[in-house]
Amino acid sequence: MTYENFQVVHVVGGGLAGAEAAWQLAHASVPVVLHEMRPVRTTPAHKTDNYAELVCSNSFRSDDHEHNAVGLLHEEMRRLGSLIMRAADKNQVPAGGALAVDREGFSAAVSHALAAHPLITLERGEVALPPNDWGSVIIATGPLTSPDLAAAIAKLSGERQLAFFDAIAPIVHRDSIDFAQAWFQSRYDKAGPGGTGADYINCPLSREQYETFVAALLAGDKTSFHDWETSTPYFDGCLPIEVMAERGPETLRHGPMKPFGLTNPREPGTKPYAVAQLRQDNKLGTLFNMVGFQTKLKHSEQIRIFRTIPGLQNADFARLGGLHRNTFLNSPKLLDVTLRFKPNLFWRFAGQITGCEGYVESAAIGLLAGRFAAAERRGERIVPPPATTAHGALLAHITGDHVETIDAGPSSFQPMNVNFGLFPPLRETPTFDHRSKLGRSTAKALARKSALTQRALADLNSWIGGELPAVAAE
Repeated sequence: MTYENFQVVHVVGGGLAGAEAAWQLAHASVPVVLHEMRPVRTTPAHKTDNYAELVCSNSFRSDDHEHNAVGLLHEEMRRLGSLIMRAADKNQVPAGGALAVDREGFSAAVSHALAAHPLITLERGEVALPPNDWGSVIIATGPLTSPDLAAAIAKLSGERQLAFFDAIAPIVHRDSIDFAQAWFQSRYDKAGPGGTGADYINCPLSREQYETFVAALLAGDKTSFHDWETSTPYFDGCLPIEVMAERGPETLRHGPMKPFGLTNPREPGTKPYAVAQLRQDNKLGTLFNMVGFQTKLKHSEQIRIFRTIPGLQNADFARLGGLHRNTFLNSPKLLDVTLRFKPNLFWRFAGQITGCEGYVESAAIGLLAGRFAAAERRGERIVPPPATTAHGALLAHITGDHVETIDAGPSSFQPMNVNFGLFPPLRETPTFDHRSKLGRSTAKALARKSALTQRALADLNSWIGGELPAVAAE
């Protein structure tokens, strides 16, 4: 069958979800036009016009596919020929047990692959409303959907648009960090993929320094909201550090500034009261981002307050933190199980706008949207992935888990990262070593997670065999 037998699918949005959707379509022999409004129209958070630009962190989080749900999602995407995972693996930087990437190299790799594919046409310019003659459309405009398109979606859906705030962490030049006070180490010396066990820069704080720091966070001058934004909540997975501090003076010590698993070589035999960690942000190792330090502090306040941290007193910031508003749909009410938009079944949605949260989750939903649209174009039966897989569990959260509560209003559905709580329970309790040095509860939890991931990958392989062939990420 020749390419001319297939009608073009239009993908709106060149972020992680849109790039992945376009890639899956093209590798299923379906021609695609990928629309990206940048640089014709910019956003408050993007800095370049590259595809799949990472606006917040450079981390794809844990790469442990045996004991971590997001690591499992990584592995499933690799098996499904994900462009996003291919680019991430090729542009990996040390990050302990996490998969972190050189953000510029990553987006450049994605952009190059899309431009080089003969079935992908790249078009720049804003799409205010997809025209009817486009036929099949995937809207993957992400959390920063343009106002005109957001208004059109709201009008069609009859829903009040849902939104939440995401914060961005600062990035520091490595050569401005004082290593007479800071040191390299991963928590518990964990090496992880591409790591050495010494992948994070650690800046220690005494109790007095920590308490002074928290007080400064609470008193610091912060970005104010517009009247129409005052009722918009934060996403719990990406809270500004000063908002975390408001929850209690010890909150940060048990969150991003926890000192556990770290030993200060500058003061042998002593433990820091709290620690600020920085993670490598580019392959050259010249830039490091402040882990968990996403903030809505004004720029001058960030410089003043963060320089009170030992080791960062002369910090030179390559980028300061910020805040941006994300938009998402009431997906359980508006999307069917194949991500089609119920008010207009020619449209599918993908990425963060559907109510998944996180880089990998967004790309995974883009992957599914691309495969579903490809199957539809090829006249094949669409079979969603089993709910026992990470992809299926995430899809179920977006499209089905809230069926009984959607009438309660938009607040009943909230964005979520992939996690084992979304997976159907195991039929049998897995066996574990009762004498494990890790302790009974930990050993039991690890055995459960391992069983969930083994079941997921087995079921994914069966699904791949019965659906579209796994595309090659050559």
